[in-house]
Amino acid sequence: MKILVLNSGSSSLKYQVIDMDTEEVLAKGYFERIGQPNSFLTHTVRGEKHKFEHLARNHEEAISFVLNRLTNDHYGVIKNLDELGGIGHRIVHGGEKFTNSVIITDEVVQEITKCADLAPLHNPACVLGIEACKKIVPNMKMVAVFDTAFHQTISKEKYIYAIPYKYYKEYGVRKYGFHGTSHQYVSNRVAEIMGKDIKDLKIVNCHLGQGCSICAIKDGKSVETSMGLTPLGGIPMGSRSGDLDPSVMTYLMQKENLSADDMNFILNKESGIYGISNISVDMRDIEADAAAGGIHAQLALDVFHYLTACYIAKCVVAMGGIDVLTFTAGVGENGMDSRKAICDQLEFLGVKVDEQKNQVRGKEAEISSSDSKVKVYVVPTNEELMIAKETLKLVQ
Repeated sequence: MKILVLNSGSSSLKYQVIDMDTEEVLAKGYFERIGQPNSFLTHTVRGEKHKFEHLARNHEEAISFVLNRLTNDHYGVIKNLDELGGIGHRIVHGGEKFTNSVIITDEVVQEITKCADLAPLHNPACVLGIEACKKIVPNMKMVAVFDTAFHQTISKEKYIYAIPYKYYKEYGVRKYGFHGTSHQYVSNRVAEIMGKDIKDLKIVNCHLGQGCSICAIKDGKSVETSMGLTPLGGIPMGSRSGDLDPSVMTYLMQKENLSADDMNFILNKESGIYGISNISVDMRDIEADAAAGGIHAQLALDVFHYLTACYIAKCVVAMGGIDVLTFTAGVGENGMDSRKAICDQLEFLGVKVDEQKNQVRGKEAEISSSDSKVKVYVVPTNEELMIAKETLKLVQ
């Protein structure tokens, strides 16, 4: 069976078609600048990239064009849409309502819309993608896979904030966590690599990219994670601040006469690694500047490595131990120096990295030394495959 995976952004659309018999990606693509005159699609099939400049005024027109490419004699991978067993939609925020992936119904769409206040940049776009598909392929089974669902197993004392309880009751203000599909995929995959039952492992997974989150996985379930009410919380990221003393925000708002929107923009777009270094959101640029003697770039790296190690230690406390430490996403999969710097600060837990083994980018590998008490792995994430698996499970 073939599954189409869609990830709808406010002005973009990412997709993959996956053959679930072989788990092979048959085609993938990225539609950019939807709603703008210069919108275009980059479509990759059989190893070849094709660019199409095509006006897509909305998500319906974008998805219609994508489906046309997928069934095209030259660029396609299916003869007709009947070959698709279902469509899996990545949904960023499911609130407390969704603890698992679900078949999409009108009621599900309503609940996703209700969570829009918690993810204003993401959930409305997800709904646009769903509604577009309902018009174009009305009889197709569709599944919603939530970034937050994997973390719904976190216990209450770990997700409640120490603010008046009425804000939780009235507005759902609590820790939710994100990157759930990535954490779920990597934890299951490392258990397979080790030939272990995931229920016998205490895993800390580090999803480190421009967005970063740490997750403690015990018995195959999330028990602690770094991101909070929104994807802004936790450790510093490319341009996101991560956790702060709350007074920092009110203090700066008073000093600079900033609105809530101003402060939100600063914390999301001008902070994190970029905020400290004033160079880039890309870790490669930061590392290059630090190597050339850049003081602020080095400081940004030091802060990132230290706080990541601190949150890993917090996850160890949440599980009462650790068996496996995994690194994934752009920095986790490719940042050899960052992995080493983080692990060096965890040597008191018995974490040791073999420098030779650590010379790896973008592929599965064990990088722990022979005398390390904790196994350390690099495991490339595959959120699309996880979404496809969830979709297949439900449509069948």
